[in-house]
Amino acid sequence: MRIIDAHAHIAQYIAGFTSRGELRAVGAGKAKYSTGEIFQMFPPEMGDLGVSPEALLKIMDLHGVEKAVLLQGNWLGFHNDYTFEAIKKYPTQFTGAATYDPFCVKVEEIRKRLFDDLGFRAVKFELSTGSGLMANRPPIDIDGEAMNECYRHASDKGLTVVLDIGRPSEPCWQVDAAASVAAKYPQTNFVLCHLLSPQRGDNALLKTALEKLSKPNVYFDLSSLAHNQKPEKFPYPTAVEHLKTAKSVVGADKLMFGTDMPCNLARDSYAHLRDYIIDSGVFTASELEAVFYNTAEKIYF
Repeated sequence: MRIIDAHAHIAQYIAGFTSRGELRAVGAGKAKYSTGEIFQMFPPEMGDLGVSPEALLKIMDLHGVEKAVLLQGNWLGFHNDYTFEAIKKYPTQFTGAATYDPFCVKVEEIRKRLFDDLGFRAVKFELSTGSGLMANRPPIDIDGEAMNECYRHASDKGLTVVLDIGRPSEPCWQVDAAASVAAKYPQTNFVLCHLLSPQRGDNALLKTALEKLSKPNVYFDLSSLAHNQKPEKFPYPTAVEHLKTAKSVVGADKLMFGTDMPCNLARDSYAHLRDYIIDSGVFTASELEAVFYNTAEKIYF
């Protein structure tokens, strides 16, 4: 089966800024918050202070992954140029999304370079309270004027918009606002990360949210769906229940496989993150082709 990983990351070096302040690499794949916590961010064999495109390609080759979509966010830090260089060097294996802070004073200059000069065809906004735009400022209205100005720009440029709205119960998890935004820009494709990040016990909440977001131009990646059910282990029974819910509400053709690598590879193997979906019995053979390849090919490549 052909595979595209629709949610992956590279980082020249870890340079994040989160609800716990700065996040910096300290070596051997570990990172440290300003509050002092040190943790294993990615497997040490994938890098010391960061993760190169070649490190991802090695994992992809080992697991039969043809292509990957390189996304960005505040947790690893913004790496627009590094991402652009990877796509330019490996154009058949990688595509990706640029990112920017909408509240930068020089936002127009930033966007001109990212989308006119470098030619990115997608933009990602990580909005979470943990490591997104709401991690170090008051809550932002996802459907407010500041963000709508970004969506209008994306719509005018024909960009795919990728949104990470964090987890249920957090102020960033603005499902109604996201649904409103998607309705305002019907010609623009929106991808919601992590299948909206449901946790254990959130199945009914997920169903209601997906019903609101069941629109022709809204898609979902499945990255970190398994991780968000911790401490569950492979084969992730709760994640499988969430997959069943998603298929029943939005359809298999709106779902895209993704792993959030390299970070989730510090917690489980790539094979497990792939195989729990294949082995779940949720999807037919043709639906697996959509989830693992066809939809991401259409949306991103």
